[in-house]
Amino acid sequence: MPGARELIALLCDDGSFVSWDEEPLDTHPEEAYAAALQRARERSGVDESVLTGEGLVRGRRVALVASEFAFMAGSIGRAAAERLTLAIERATREGIPLLAGPASGGTRMQEGTAAFVAMVKISAAIGRHKSAGLPYLVYLRHPTTGGVMASWASQGHVTVAEPGALVGFLGPRVYEAIYGAPFPEGVQTSENLYRHGLIDGVLEPQQLPEIIDRALNVLLAPRTTSVASTVTADSPEPPTLPPGTGVAAWEAVERSRRPDRPGLRALLRHAASDVLPLNGTGQGENEPGLLLALARFGDAPCVVLGQDRQTQRSAGPLGPAALREARRGMRLSHELGLPLVTVIDTPGAALSQQAEEGGLAGEISRCLSDLVALAAPTVSLILGEGSGGGALALLPADRTLAAQHAWLSPLPPEGASAILFRDTTHAAELAEAQGIGASALLRAGIVDAIVPETPDAADEARAFCRRTGQALEHALHALGDMRSHERLAERHRRFRALGL
Repeated sequence: MPGARELIALLCDDGSFVSWDEEPLDTHPEEAYAAALQRARERSGVDESVLTGEGLVRGRRVALVASEFAFMAGSIGRAAAERLTLAIERATREGIPLLAGPASGGTRMQEGTAAFVAMVKISAAIGRHKSAGLPYLVYLRHPTTGGVMASWASQGHVTVAEPGALVGFLGPRVYEAIYGAPFPEGVQTSENLYRHGLIDGVLEPQQLPEIIDRALNVLLAPRTTSVASTVTADSPEPPTLPPGTGVAAWEAVERSRRPDRPGLRALLRHAASDVLPLNGTGQGENEPGLLLALARFGDAPCVVLGQDRQTQRSAGPLGPAALREARRGMRLSHELGLPLVTVIDTPGAALSQQAEEGGLAGEISRCLSDLVALAAPTVSLILGEGSGGGALALLPADRTLAAQHAWLSPLPPEGASAILFRDTTHAAELAEAQGIGASALLRAGIVDAIVPETPDAADEARAFCRRTGQALEHALHALGDMRSHERLAERHRRFRALGL
């Protein structure tokens, strides 16, 4: 594990780091503790358990705070807490991203409750930094536990960890002392936290500069760019289809179910740049049917959350955890002021005891209310299948696009047929009658534009994805030029008028 200075040197461009640290706050320690502090300074070569400052990461100015574990196990006393808080406040005041590299046993026991409650002011400072729309990126190092893990180490917009690191709230030695048995192996590891959707990745320190650069390419990209500046004679408005074009609704359903039809992953691979996948809800759940990422379509940055058609079929249908992960993406969009793109492609949400007991209906409801109220620009894309409440949960947006052979329905047509006719033979008839196809959705005002498939997305995956990415970029730019209150008012008018 690199120490604080080694980590800073690894992250920052050569010679660019400037320390912000001043002499630590004098907390008037008693004699034995003062002697321990002096020994820690001599052994570690630093004056406190955290180092702070600013530097350039691939030419971009950032603030950095890093723990030095060699100084009293990286523990946070009052002086370290004050140094951290001052650095966070300065980063906020100067409008620059904040990178954190915690490695700590937690609160400094020699300082007791006074040090313990100082975690509140550190967390509050990070909250203000994030409320200012500024990125906060965290790299969890070995070990990160206790009050540090329960405060500034767990508040990142993006959080990754060192391979094999001990990461958790309760220190294993404390657990063993209290309960008389060792803590179960393999629980408090980076890899286990990733499996449970608590962190976004497990990375070697050498990989960090690239990941930070990719994240900040999205998080710090300009939020508004005039459509007029991007649509020229050389880059025409993306092609769309008028109502009444395309195949019959049931044929569209069948085409949308082709196993070789491009889904969300293909869209990101062929049409987006600076893609940074995120992982899980951050609250102990990870469901592969939903993909969350930071990305750019052209020069339009966004948070992307969408339904991965392949994993829904191979790993299981969409459940409540996937929608809680979607709501994490909505929170990121709100905190960072980034546009949100939602991608709908689902054969339907899970129908199971676990889904019911996990609150699936409530999560659909909360997704709807969160999306309607979200301050950031929103674009939804119906990419393929759009069945039931799982599809509806990601639909509300300022602009909605649909692929030519995409569809949206309260149930798969076979399900509707089973309800009305007690068989599935009327599925094609009902698909047409219910107006589920893209052309009917456009006529009803549910969809704003149809992205052509020539003749089918599965037969031209790369070209179709690029065409769709161009349409998303155009929609994001158009929304970015609107004032927030105007956009919200128009959004409410849009949904108020549906069905009339």
